[in-house]
Amino acid sequence: MLGYPSDWALVDVETSGFRPAEDRVLAVALLTINSEGEVTGEFSSLLNPGCDPGPVHVHGLTAERLAGSPRFEQIAARIAALLQGRVMVAHNARFDYDFLAHEFVRAGLPLPVEKRLCTLALNRRLSPPTPNMRLGTLAAHYGIVQRKAHDAEDDTRVLAGVLRGSLTAAARLGLSLPLVACPPRHTTTRNRYPARMPKVPCAYRNPGRLAPGGPLVQGMKVAITGDTRTPRTELAAKASAAGLNMMSTVSRYTSALVTNDPKTSSAKGQRAAAEGVPVIDEPTFMRLLQDVRSGVPHELERPPPAAAPKQPEPSARPAKALTGRRVLVLGGTHPQAASIRNRVTELGGSAAVNLSSSVTDIVMLPGGERDRRMPRVRSLDLPVHDEGWLRAPKPRTVAPEEAAILVLPRGGAADLPPTSRTWAVTATWEHRVTCDIDLVAFALDGDEQVSRDEDFVFYGATEAPGGTITLSADGPAEQSITIDTAHLPPAVHRVVIAAAIDGTATFGTVGAVEIGVAPGSSEAPLARATLDAGTTERTMLLAEVYRRGPFWRLRALGQGYDHGLDELARGYGVDVDD
Repeated sequence: MLGYPSDWALVDVETSGFRPAEDRVLAVALLTINSEGEVTGEFSSLLNPGCDPGPVHVHGLTAERLAGSPRFEQIAARIAALLQGRVMVAHNARFDYDFLAHEFVRAGLPLPVEKRLCTLALNRRLSPPTPNMRLGTLAAHYGIVQRKAHDAEDDTRVLAGVLRGSLTAAARLGLSLPLVACPPRHTTTRNRYPARMPKVPCAYRNPGRLAPGGPLVQGMKVAITGDTRTPRTELAAKASAAGLNMMSTVSRYTSALVTNDPKTSSAKGQRAAAEGVPVIDEPTFMRLLQDVRSGVPHELERPPPAAAPKQPEPSARPAKALTGRRVLVLGGTHPQAASIRNRVTELGGSAAVNLSSSVTDIVMLPGGERDRRMPRVRSLDLPVHDEGWLRAPKPRTVAPEEAAILVLPRGGAADLPPTSRTWAVTATWEHRVTCDIDLVAFALDGDEQVSRDEDFVFYGATEAPGGTITLSADGPAEQSITIDTAHLPPAVHRVVIAAAIDGTATFGTVGAVEIGVAPGSSEAPLARATLDAGTTERTMLLAEVYRRGPFWRLRALGQGYDHGLDELARGYGVDVDD
């Protein structure tokens, strides 16, 4: 642990559910370790949450067992003392951090955490030869015995061993740690896209535009601009109750714009004029609301159930020369490196963007010998090739877990097995990148538009309503979007995942972005893709998860735009305030 001098506060919480704003902490355990690996403090306690304890079959904490335990606010000061001045460490750290943050808010105290380290994110970067990244699996890999899973006290002991093993492996590879800054939430300044008032999702398909003299139909997208005689919230509530889809922006899919000023110069009015959207006044709208015709529910559009798509076994896939191998390209210009990575993909290999334990080969381009990772490459005794090696590489035996991962080219797609309903799409870029990159997601309907602003998930609003889509920042070079396909509204046809650069840098300077999709944040990836077609682009569509009948698929996109995130959001119908 001396390679990464720091004081650590290892944390594990057991909770009544998965929603930090709604659920409570049932048990908490902390273990503090200094930079020499010595335990300097520990604390654990059951808690009285004042609510139903939730999934007892998982954590074993019944209401009877928790009765008589202290409430969180009674032990908050002691927890704060152990966290103060230390890096908080947890497995899936965002989960534990968010729960602690909400509990400290309820207790009226600030959470004294400035940085956190996620051992799950760290091990995704290390890529050890394990079937998954669960805490128990990693414990076995690092030689730690797990006595009782989902026990906060035992989990912190196991976490300590996993941290020691992970830091040893990171030092061997010369990796920087994926530390996440944790500013006080009330002082965050990057929220340029303010969260909107929650809106009831519309259950009906958009039937198109309002015909002259015709009726309103359930599912029509309606926007309002300017002053109204009826309070706008009341007007929108009446329209939503009638089955209309009340929008905050105007697009080519808007059915009608309501305004009492036919010469309005508002942004919505200008867009309506440009798109030819019908404009009606408030009295006409109120009259039409008295007789809204029936629409087509989204559920009725789904095709009848079909047989689940069969995933070919890895052994049944046609093997290529580099199947199961991960190749890291060093040196060269961005176009040269991109060309080589494309060739690696054509040969069935996975083009890595960072050095990890799973890298099997190095391709050296001009200037690559000066790469700061070369001393580590030599110490690991990795084979180093020139670009000529890719003309006819010889197949060799690789780890089965790597051979099982499907490698997708740009535009390639894969069926997502129905055995899992939660999918994590992780994006990774080179650790040396100095600009800020933000991962975002848009939940789109059949018109390729969001049904509400809350269907835009980004750093200022990291969760869609109901937790169906969540964003997790796992470090400066890795972020992930988790999608609960089982609970997405029927109106959502696809979820688009994009990356945007904050500033003037472009993806030509950032280089390749690697994406991976897995059935959960701790599971092994089902598929990978490396996208590096960027040159002058500042925004890049990385992937989409979309419906195919009753099932879901993933497609690797790699489509870039020179404009920023605000313009991309407007194109999908998000009302962005600059």
